[in-house]
Amino acid sequence: MGDLFTQTYYGNTVQEWAISAVVIILSIAVGKMIYWLFSNVVRRMTAKTETKLDDILIDMVEEPLVVTLILAGIWFGLSLLNLPESLDVFIANVIQFLIVMMIAWLIVRLLDAIFENILIPLSDKTEGDLDDQLLPILRKGTRIAVWTMAAIIGLNNAGYDVAALIAGLGIGGLALAMAAKDTVSNVFGGFTIFTDKPFTINDRVKISGFDGTIKEIGVRSTRLVTLEGRTVTIPNATFSDTPIENVSWEPSRKIKLVLGLTYDTTPENMKKAMDILHDIAQNQEGLEDKRTVFFSGFGDSAMEITFIYYISKGASIAGVQNDINMAILTRFNAEGLEFAFPSQTLYHVQTGETS
Repeated sequence: MGDLFTQTYYGNTVQEWAISAVVIILSIAVGKMIYWLFSNVVRRMTAKTETKLDDILIDMVEEPLVVTLILAGIWFGLSLLNLPESLDVFIANVIQFLIVMMIAWLIVRLLDAIFENILIPLSDKTEGDLDDQLLPILRKGTRIAVWTMAAIIGLNNAGYDVAALIAGLGIGGLALAMAAKDTVSNVFGGFTIFTDKPFTINDRVKISGFDGTIKEIGVRSTRLVTLEGRTVTIPNATFSDTPIENVSWEPSRKIKLVLGLTYDTTPENMKKAMDILHDIAQNQEGLEDKRTVFFSGFGDSAMEITFIYYISKGASIAGVQNDINMAILTRFNAEGLEFAFPSQTLYHVQTGETS
């Protein structure tokens, strides 16, 4: 049995391989145990405190800390082996790079916690929409900046010449710019949205055949939820060269209603019908104090009255229209005013032949 542990494989005895494996396995087990303690013990303790700071800190550090401990255990376990120098250097560089990325993960989670628990609640209390639009972009921008810096630092620690790598990327900059021209145009389109402000979050707009509410304005694209509840992602470049109809900016909604009365309606009843429409509009809530009612013409099968009114901003468009239409139907029926319907009169002409 002793001979078995002293046998050498790939430059290490079986005992050394076993010790390295045990260290790695124990590091993984300890990491899982610490994660379980955080999830089931520490979280319950912090949940009982009045402040949310400890909950935020625990949520921020638990996963990066556990992964970092496991990586450190794996690194230590592998360092106990006599590995080729090139492989030993490669493993060390990879572990160092991963540890730097874990630190970046920790920083990103800290920034997310600050945005989620401090900045976003503060922006919800403000009256303007500018901070609501800028916060998602600032949040994504800080993430990208942290991960980019972490990658540069990690590669530099791993022994790579980052300056030469960046210079090499500069050689292909023109090709990259050509490939990314759509992305660049979308980014500039995003800046156009923030400078020109054709709409803000929660505005209802019509663009490129879509009608819906703006829910998110990003660096590259904007998300719109249609009236059917579907989410549409529109590249920001679209807003630079496409007409945008901002429905939310309308001061009031104009409604034009054409009513047709039968041709046996007397002039007195036509006037009565128009008076009724004036009275309905005057007593209806949610309307602007302006309306137009006039005898607009003689149609093919009806004498037409045009009724134009304006629904106030913020009032229910469907609800006001429903109330007015029901009032017209009720009042006209009560006064015996008959609505016309399309009709045709056919005349049959008989011809006879004489011999």
